[in-house]
Amino acid sequence: MIRVALVQHAAHAERARVWERIEHALDEAARNGAQLVLLPELPLGAYFCQSEDQAAFAQAEPVPGPTSERLGALAARHGLVIVGSVFERRAAGLYHNTAIVLETDGRLAGCYRKMHIPDDPGFYEKYYFTPGDLGFVPITTSVGRLGVLVCWDQWYPEAARLMALAGADMLLYPTAIGYDPRDPAEEQARQKAAWELVQRGHAVANGLPVLVANRCGHEPDPTGATAGIAFWGGSFICGPQGEWLARGEAEPTVLMATLDRAHTERVRQTWPFLRDRRIDAYSDLLKRFRD
Repeated sequence: MIRVALVQHAAHAERARVWERIEHALDEAARNGAQLVLLPELPLGAYFCQSEDQAAFAQAEPVPGPTSERLGALAARHGLVIVGSVFERRAAGLYHNTAIVLETDGRLAGCYRKMHIPDDPGFYEKYYFTPGDLGFVPITTSVGRLGVLVCWDQWYPEAARLMALAGADMLLYPTAIGYDPRDPAEEQARQKAAWELVQRGHAVANGLPVLVANRCGHEPDPTGATAGIAFWGGSFICGPQGEWLARGEAEPTVLMATLDRAHTERVRQTWPFLRDRRIDAYSDLLKRFRD
């Protein structure tokens, strides 16, 4: 059994206040028996990718660096495995959207650099981030092999499958996603439902639990050109059959659930999708499109 927690919070302009929120959430998770905690994507400030602003590059930092060191100290203090998120400066002109994993003794267990980079209104990430080059490789920790992916990766079944094939025990998605406040309520509901559905599908198709930590709250467009983004929260934990184990609403929260490894094993024995894959017939997946 593994006790897991998700932190869902809203942005704040002052980084010190954000750290206070993270530390409070980690305290709460540890008091409630968590062994693993997942933070949202880029949690240390506003989602700066709403616009293309060269000044935002000043927020980037190396890995290892200040954020990994501070999260490592918190991991050691509470005996937690923590999955965080950093705007990584790898070199001048070379930046990544990077998830970091801290072990219970505070050391950096590994990193994952976001592979799929969006470029859409309000999500201009290609201006800031180079696609990841570390591959889809689970990170080994004391609570299992973590298949860490990031936000836009969550729409791609190939990413989830490759993590599963590499031996991941669960899939984790630090996330920053929301809708345009001007969209009709029906469209907002469709977007959020699709987001939940595709990730629960990854759980079912791969027989693995899925953990998703999203930010919440409205963040204005710094340029004033749009209505900003209403980050919908909705963080969740589901089991290997897509069953709900914990679901957040739109407010800041710490979600908890217990994952049963034996149950995951039984589900995979009953639904042996990996056994029945026709790997001899999938070569066209390496094409952009089959004409």
